[in-house]
Amino acid sequence: MTSEQILLYAILGIMLIFYIRKQLLARSINNYNGAQAKEQIRAGSILLDVRTANERNSRSLPSSIHIPLQELSSRMKELEKYRGKEIICYCASGSRSVSAGIKLKKAGFTAGNLTGGIGSWNF
Repeated sequence: MTSEQILLYAILGIMLIFYIRKQLLARSINNYNGAQAKEQIRAGSILLDVRTANERNSRSLPSSIHIPLQELSSRMKELEKYRGKEIICYCASGSRSVSAGIKLKKAGFTAGNLTGGIGSWNF
C-alpha cells in the first residue's frame, strides 16, 4: 500500500467518524414532519429558520425566527427568551437544521428538526 493510499483511507475514515457522530447526535433531537411540527407549534414550540437571507426572501414559514446557521453560534443569546420552549429548526432539506438543532441542544436548549425541510410543510 502506498503512502497516498494510506492518506486517502485515513481521510475517508475521519470523514466516516464525523458522519457517524452527526447521525448519533441527530438522534438526540426530536424530528417532526410538517403536520407534527404544526402540532408542536400549537403547543408552544418556536420555529427557527436557519437558511440564508436569500432563501428566506423567496419563502418562509409564518412566525418563524430567522438566524442563518453560520450566525447561530454568535447570535445564540437572541434565543434565550425561548429557553423553556422547544425550538424547531428548519432549512431547505433538513440537513442544516439538524446541525442547528445539535448546536442548540449542546447549549442547553430543547431542539427539534423539521425533517425534509420547508418542502415538508403544507402551506
